[in-house]
Amino acid sequence: MRLDLYLAETRQLAARQSAVLDQAATLLDQGRALSPLEENGVLHSLQVLSENAIGKAKHTLKAMNQPVPVSAYDAFKSLSIHGRVDSADLPIWNAVIGLRNRIVHDYLNLDIEVVLGLVAERKHHFIRDYLMAEIGGIDEPSDHG
Repeated sequence: MRLDLYLAETRQLAARQSAVLDQAATLLDQGRALSPLEENGVLHSLQVLSENAIGKAKHTLKAMNQPVPVSAYDAFKSLSIHGRVDSADLPIWNAVIGLRNRIVHDYLNLDIEVVLGLVAERKHHFIRDYLMAEIGGIDEPSDHG
């Protein structure tokens, strides 16, 4: 798939999942407890946003003709080295990846109240903003598709 088409899809997905999380945040702002189904929706949306960001990071490295590490942590570190993400944001990316890993693999040790607090504070906008941003100089349509 062409990079520009992939990024357009990631933007659509980011908008959709972020909207779900924004709805949950609004309910939390109103003092309403989320149902177990809604909590699962929050976890799913956070997982999808995070995995989408990891995918974009790896596709960006590939488009830059850089080695694509298996580790998501290393992918963002490499983007930082190449000036594609702010090095000051690496601890946030590490936390995003750690939360994704906990949702997927360590769900018995997941504190849903902490997760809901992050959503109420709209921390997911950090991921959404990354996904919505263009990749300067490399996400234009290509003739070799």
